Amino acid sequence: MKIVITDAGTVFDRFVSSDVFSEFGEVVSHHLLKYDELAENIKDADIVLCNKSIMDKESLKYAEKLKYIGLFATGYNNIDTVYTREKGITVCNAGSYSTDAVAQHTFALILSFFSRVGEYSTFVNNGGWKNSETFSPFICTHNELYGKTIGIIGYGSIGKKVAKIADAFGMKVLCYTRTVRNEPGAEFVSLEELLRRSDIVSAHCPLNDASLKMFGREQFMMMKKTALFVNTARGGIVDEAALREALEKGEIGGAAIDVLTKEPMEDDCLLYGAPNCLLTPHVAWAPVETRQRLISIVSDNIRAWLSGAPTNVVN
Repeated sequence: MKIVITDAGTVFDRFVSSDVFSEFGEVVSHHLLKYDELAENIKDADIVLCNKSIMDKESLKYAEKLKYIGLFATGYNNIDTVYTREKGITVCNAGSYSTDAVAQHTFALILSFFSRVGEYSTFVNNGGWKNSETFSPFICTHNELYGKTIGIIGYGSIGKKVAKIADAFGMKVLCYTRTVRNEPGAEFVSLEELLRRSDIVSAHCPLNDASLKMFGREQFMMMKKTALFVNTARGGIVDEAALREALEKGEIGGAAIDVLTKEPMEDDCLLYGAPNCLLTPHVAWAPVETRQRLISIVSDNIRAWLSGAPTNVVN
């Protein structure tokens, strides 16, 4: 078989290799194909492996041999699932591989705001401590997480992990999800109640028609003026103009964002340079161990498909 990897540059580096896929056949790896380059480069593929490459009627128009698409991702909004089903192409994603990593990054962002480690480190490295009159200079305000309320939007595997970590910090956990559950240590409330009560609002929901721009002007106005908004889910769930306005007007305390509506960041990104806004470049999912786990899941998915019992099918 011929296996084509369309956007290897989004997954592999010197620590994470694609060598495992050679057991299934010839592997042709492209660093990052543009959309208009996809159709020609996958026309003779039996298997396509991709992360964010768009697989639709146009990009698949020559792929007569293609029977399987494997995703280096949990989300699959880049796949036309209706068209691939009609063409008999099995599409499998990689669920839950990044749970621990995303929960960890979520708290790295939260702690950046509450402990102000970056600001204090910069102060010391600039000679501030050497010139301080006291042994403990209070150059910026930092706060405890203990006793604070975190509101978690979406209660899948990542949301549950975030709740568990929050509990370890002694935080109160509120949750909003379409399916209310009876979970110890978590209080399920309406979205409005969560926004009004939370000191931290952390999004962990998928991007779909229901969640598109679910965080807009109205939602930010409901939040506490001191509240931190965290998004490690998908950029499209946020109205970025509304978030920028909320930050500029001091209507919320800050934002910590790992994902944008358009990635990579564009020159006119509304959140670039926004006050009290910490930005990381969609890396919550990407620790070395996490990507190694991802590769194992994707290769296991191929084996299951070849055996006639595909797993993690999304179409």
